[in-house]
Amino acid sequence: MFNKLFLTLPFAGFCVAGMSQPNEKHNIVYVLLDDLAYDAIESTNRYPFLKTPYISRLQSEGVTFDNFFCTMALSSPSRACMLTGMYPHKHGVTQNDARVDANWEKYPPYSSYLQDAGYETAFIGKMHQAALWDEEQVRPGFDYWLGFRHQGDYFKNTFNENGKEFYKEGYITDVLTDYANDWLTKKRDKNKPFSLCLWHKAVHEPYVAAPRHLGCYQQESLPLPPNGNGVERFEGKPGWQKYKKTFYKIGENDPEWNPDYATPKKILETLLAVDESIGSVLNTLEKIGELENTIVIFSSDNGYFMGEHGFWDKRISYDECMRIPLIMRLPNKLGAGKHIKQMCLNIDIAPTMMDIAGVKVPDYVQGKSMLPLLQGQSVDWRDSFLFEYYVDDAYPYAGPTQVAVRTEKYKLVDCFLDDDIDELYDLEKDPGEMVNLINNPEYNSVQKDLRKELKKLMKETGYTSDRDFWLRVQAPKWEAKYKNKAKH
Repeated sequence: MFNKLFLTLPFAGFCVAGMSQPNEKHNIVYVLLDDLAYDAIESTNRYPFLKTPYISRLQSEGVTFDNFFCTMALSSPSRACMLTGMYPHKHGVTQNDARVDANWEKYPPYSSYLQDAGYETAFIGKMHQAALWDEEQVRPGFDYWLGFRHQGDYFKNTFNENGKEFYKEGYITDVLTDYANDWLTKKRDKNKPFSLCLWHKAVHEPYVAAPRHLGCYQQESLPLPPNGNGVERFEGKPGWQKYKKTFYKIGENDPEWNPDYATPKKILETLLAVDESIGSVLNTLEKIGELENTIVIFSSDNGYFMGEHGFWDKRISYDECMRIPLIMRLPNKLGAGKHIKQMCLNIDIAPTMMDIAGVKVPDYVQGKSMLPLLQGQSVDWRDSFLFEYYVDDAYPYAGPTQVAVRTEKYKLVDCFLDDDIDELYDLEKDPGEMVNLINNPEYNSVQKDLRKELKKLMKETGYTSDRDFWLRVQAPKWEAKYKNKAKH
């Protein structure tokens, strides 16, 4: 279960066939995207026309995690999870709110621990936390900082380099890549191991591709998702989902799925510059002689609806939201082409980074180091996890506050709504989560066990929802909104 003890073995002192010599520190390059669906890469073949050769290279030379999830499907909370190894309700970032920042003093980012272990650290890209900072834009744990406020812009940005702001135009993915390559080749201390976070704005809305890629998929035929808008009728589903569906309609005059609708194609076109960025960074690592001593990580902060259930955006407890890609290319192609099946989480990133650096993982960290899985060890692993979402005051239509427990076979979702139903899915029989089994008597015992497990996970992780406030204040407002919408 989630709370099982696990062994942390320092990566730097651990040697297996194909790895570098013991006690050699391995560099880390962590490439993170925003809002990339877990299957929106070439290897899944969901979009036959999509070509992402450098992401595919990472997979062929590295390890793909087939069941990697975020604990909350929203940018700021998930990014804080990845840095701290803590759940949103523990590190304090539960909203995309410009006033909210993580409790860095109590829960430092893993990069701070890497600094203590002798690493030089850099952050380049989108942090998406506390966007109303004045002079304090630089976050702790990084020797070099190149960032921007809030969402940034695809072409025109005010950047902050180590505390000094300046304006620069240029396609954002290319600009960030140039700064990453410049830091790797010129600005870092070449006598130290390094850890670089290259966190892109892409592929976040408004989905603007680089000029060289604009319109390249315009004529391609877009496959209909098997659980898409033309299939999902919300029979037996919670009433609130019908409101979300009408809000996220595919087009102004088209409530059904339109294969020619531009949004998914724009997202995939925007991805192409990121794929090229990965190729550029790999090329730079090779030129400076560090490629085979560098762990390269590719992931996204959360999943994203690409028309499934008729939805866009993310946030709620469907797998399209909580499931995210994770690929790790390790030195000397250890585990090349390997797939890891265990359920891993975004809170596992931080302890894994610490393990790689040979740092003892603090007791407060709620995630687990994935290093034993990468090393092929047979270890006890979680067979369930907690997912959470807090209603967003700025986007109340997106979904109510909710918690979910997911196992390999089942998922139970509780939205704390007294006059609406919960959700229960058999993921083996119904991977698209189309048939809600919450009122099916054949699943009464399954539901009972899942509710018990959910309660256990909430207690173990210290979950707090301020449920009284939600039921007293927020729920009536939210229910009134979607019920009024349904009447019209």
